[in-house]
Amino acid sequence: MNTAVNANVVHESEAQRQHARVKIPAKLRYLGANRETLEVKVEDLSAGGLSFYTRHPLKVGEVVRGRLQFVVDNLGLAIDIEFQVRSHNVADGRTGVQFQNLEQRDIATLRHIITSHLSGELISIGDVLSTLQRDNFTKARKQKDTGGGLSAFGRLRAVTFSLGVFVVGVAAFGFIAKSVYGLYFVSHAEAGVVSVPTTNVTMPRDGTVQSLVKADGPVVKGAPLASFNTSMLDLLKGHLDDQQLEPARVEELFGKQLSGTLTSPCDCVVARQLVDDGQYASKGAVIFQLIPRTTNPIIEARFSYRQFDEVQPGTRVNFQVAGEDDVRQGRIVSSTSQNSDDLSSDIRVQIKPDAPMPSELAGRPVSVNSDRGPSMDWLIDKAVARGL
Repeated sequence: MNTAVNANVVHESEAQRQHARVKIPAKLRYLGANRETLEVKVEDLSAGGLSFYTRHPLKVGEVVRGRLQFVVDNLGLAIDIEFQVRSHNVADGRTGVQFQNLEQRDIATLRHIITSHLSGELISIGDVLSTLQRDNFTKARKQKDTGGGLSAFGRLRAVTFSLGVFVVGVAAFGFIAKSVYGLYFVSHAEAGVVSVPTTNVTMPRDGTVQSLVKADGPVVKGAPLASFNTSMLDLLKGHLDDQQLEPARVEELFGKQLSGTLTSPCDCVVARQLVDDGQYASKGAVIFQLIPRTTNPIIEARFSYRQFDEVQPGTRVNFQVAGEDDVRQGRIVSSTSQNSDDLSSDIRVQIKPDAPMPSELAGRPVSVNSDRGPSMDWLIDKAVARGL
């Protein structure tokens, strides 16, 4: 006796719940090999197939279309089917077929007819219609997770895509959180500039100027800054009487030039030269602006009046000078208002940096903001205040 087990055999209940074949009065009409319509009596029937006797041989494996006919309550009930020939006995013409591609309503109708026949109940059209109206099928059982049938590359691509979506989501959340934080907890200045006290060097007489130092160059106290030339007539103006103001005398004095030198009043750096070399300057005109080398620059900024409570003296601020990558810190030391028609339109503040700044940064624009949001120091202060 052969006790070998065929591993490829699957019990029919695993694929479909089928009934045993039963003998039910029914007829089958189908097309023969020559496209003629043939009608045979159904020998037995099940939910998976049927058998019948025929004098017209059919090829095993052939797929044929037909119509299965029943009589229910003296009414004809027909089901269009498609079947495959699984066996054919040439001796007696017995043919066994298997249904193919049956719709769910056709399967439900066949099961109801077979079940009612086995239980001895009468089959009625009402019962058939009721069967067709309800859901006679359940969802398939969940299979064990085997990676969704994806290959290693497919799973890697899916994980990479999911990770990319997660990173984009985190970045979007961080951007929105930063924007909301900046909107509600950070006060930005409308304008800011690095400012230092300057010393002006003026022209003592009317004349032309010739610089002796370079722009941004350092000079010591008493060092020459520029030379100037002025006419003798300008020097003696107001000291000549009517006899000395004769045309010939005036022409003579006008042609004589007097040279002089402008010197530095301090150890400074030349910030700006306001009159170009060889240009004429009147008496009292500012020629140079000097910045003392021992002076620490400060920051002057302008805030909106809506930020009055946020820029009080003593408030900590962050600022960044144009051209620098580092963010510096400082403290507001004074706050004044800029008046327009006796009403304050904005607030001007002076900021003292925590660390000294080079005087060469004078005049550069500055971005200033005051962060009043929660910080680690703020949390520690709150905890200490609550006695934690």
